[in-house]
Parts: sequence; structure tokens; C-alpha cells
Amino acid sequence: MNLSFFIASRYFRSKKKRNFINILSRIAMVGVAVGTMALVIVLSVFNGLEDLIRGLYASFDAELKIEPVRGKSFEVDDQWLGQIREVEGVQTLTEVIEDNALLRYRKDQMVVTLKGVTDNFLDEERFNKGYFIGDLTLGTQNQPAAIIGRGVGYFLGIDLDNEFEKLRVYYPKAPRAGTIDPRQMYNSDIIRPASFFSVEKKFDDEYIIVPMAFARDLLNYQNKRTSLEINVADNYRIGQVKEKLKALLGEDFSVKDADEQHAGLLRAIKIEKLFVFITLTFILAVASFNIFFSLSMLAIEKKKDIAVLLAMGATNRLIRSIFIKQGAIIAFSGAIIGLLLGFVFCWLQDTYGLISLGVASSVVENYPVKIIWTDFLWTSISVVVITFLAAYRPAAIAAKVKTVEHL
Repeated sequence: MNLSFFIASRYFRSKKKRNFINILSRIAMVGVAVGTMALVIVLSVFNGLEDLIRGLYASFDAELKIEPVRGKSFEVDDQWLGQIREVEGVQTLTEVIEDNALLRYRKDQMVVTLKGVTDNFLDEERFNKGYFIGDLTLGTQNQPAAIIGRGVGYFLGIDLDNEFEKLRVYYPKAPRAGTIDPRQMYNSDIIRPASFFSVEKKFDDEYIIVPMAFARDLLNYQNKRTSLEINVADNYRIGQVKEKLKALLGEDFSVKDADEQHAGLLRAIKIEKLFVFITLTFILAVASFNIFFSLSMLAIEKKKDIAVLLAMGATNRLIRSIFIKQGAIIAFSGAIIGLLLGFVFCWLQDTYGLISLGVASSVVENYPVKIIWTDFLWTSISVVVITFLAAYRPAAIAAKVKTVEHL
């Protein structure tokens, strides 16, 4: 066994008559354990929230989205769409027309985002997460139906069971010169409300999903589309298919994966997670001040022992190593306990849902958690750095003990 580690471990386990230093060491160890456990739990919660948001968005958005770089819409034809479908790895292609429109139900009205989609939109496991009530259908060509965001439905007071009340949708158009008839200034049509969905507030409060033919005729888009949504086959990586589509479409179109479609929100979560990590690491550093105090007092108490070691030929480097390893034993003992407790708590939360969100309208009942091994790695690195900083000064003081004065 390494000599410095052997002496440090004996100091840590020894029972002194004046056991105040031992008590202080145990307090330091508990402080590190609690700080490490809190760090692991909080980072795992952020991972769970990020994963939850990705899952909720994935139930509404496609894995890849094609949009024009310039302008709002673009022309499509069967030949061009066929080339995209033939790209290796493309499983389904959904055509999308998306624009703002005025929605009216009875006497209430609001501006919504109208999203017209082709029939295969519902064949891609849409709305498999979150909240959904009603019939998962877009109706027929003669009787189209709409899937409505829950926030829109609540605001307008839409009753799905009332078959006589329909939604009326209005879209402005350029009137003919000299006309004074207000009916010439907009297109309108009616559609049956079929169901409500809820995946995320942004979508819930703004969107209604309608058949492509309904949106195309109402908005007068003809062969124009605002985007194309693509789902990737199971045996292909999204990144590979994305690069193939970019090569095919050129610089006039952007191809975004799920993260890029909501880059701002995910970036905000990562930044918040980073600042929380820095804050909790600082709290962990404050808790580690007990290591500094316990090692400083130990250096004062063990001056005679240090003098004896120096007289026997020990070097200053060995003395410093003893106290640094003493601090490492205290910190690493607490860190290991904290990592284990944090892992167990996160596992219990993920398996049994110990702590509830307490929000009745939430799409999940309990706080989501996700354990990532890199969080344990960075937490361990933080403990190593903090331990070295806390133990270096007492170790340097101990190495300056003069042999003659303490023998």
C-alpha cells in the first residue's frame, strides 16, 4: 500500500481523545454527500424534462422537416415529390400547408394556425404522447373534420358531442379592384370538430389540423406547400437521410431534424442546466470548506507526528501527499455515497414516481428523470477539483513544519 495513503487512512479512522476533528471530518463528508446527491438529482430532472419535451414535440412534428430558405411557400409536383420519396431511408412524406386563419364557433372567434396535411399524417403515430380525446380522424372529402388544440377548444367552448354546431374558418384574400362587397375579401368554409389534442402549450393554444384538400381550397394554395414532413425508416439514421435530402434539394431548401425545429427551446434548457450545475457546484464548494478546516486543525494537531516523519527521512512532498489524500478520502467517501443515493433516488422516481408534479392538467403525473453517465462523470470531476483546492493549503502548511521545534 502507498505509504502516504496508509497514513492518511489511519488518520481518518483513528479515534482521538479530542474527537472534534473527527466530527468535523464526518460533517464535511456528509456535506459532500448531500451536495453530490442534489447535483445528480437536479441534473437528472433536467435530462428528464428535456427528454419529455422531445417526446411531446415528436408526437406532433416529423423527424425531418423541409422548408424553403426564402419565401413562405414553394411549388410541388408529382415528379419532384416522387424523387424525394425515392431517397433511401424515407419512409413517409407528408405534405403540409400552414397559415393563420380566423376560426369561429357559435359567437366566439380567434385567430389560429391552420395546418392542412395529407392523409398519411395520422399513420405516423401522431399524438401517441400527451392528451387526446375524440376520434382520430380528418373526416372524408365530403365531410372534413378537424383535430383541435385543447387550448383552442377551451377558448371557443367547442362541444365535440354537438353534431349540429360546426366550425367556420375565414381566410382573407385580395379583393377585386373597386369591390365594396365584404364577402369578396375573404374565403370561408365549415368543418366538423372531431377531437382535441394536447402535447405542448404552444401547439395546444394555436393549432388545428385539417385535411389537405380543405386547407388548399380555403387558402387558395393550389400546388403550393409551406413544408414537407418526413419520417425515416427504422433501419436508417436520421442524420444520413438528412444529408441525402440536402444533396437532392440544394441550397433553396432547409432540412431540419427534430432538435433543429425547436433549437431555441432546447438551447434554453441546456443553458439553464449549465447554470444550475455551476450554482450547485458552488454550493458543493462551500460545503467543502469543512474539509479545509478539518485538515488545517489536523495539521496543527499532528505537528509532532510530522516532525517525527521528517526526522525519519520523509520529504515535504510525502507530507503534502498525506494531507491531500486525507482530504480525498473525506471527499470521495462523501461523493460515492452521494452518487449512490442520487442514483437510487432517481431510479425510484423513474420506476415508482415518488414525487408528483401536482398539476392536474399535466401530460405526465410525476417529475420525469433520466440518468446519464456523463452527469456522474462531471460531478466526480467537480469533486476532484474542489477537493484539491480545499486540501492544498493545509497540506502546504503541514509541509513547513520545522523538525527541531516539535521534537
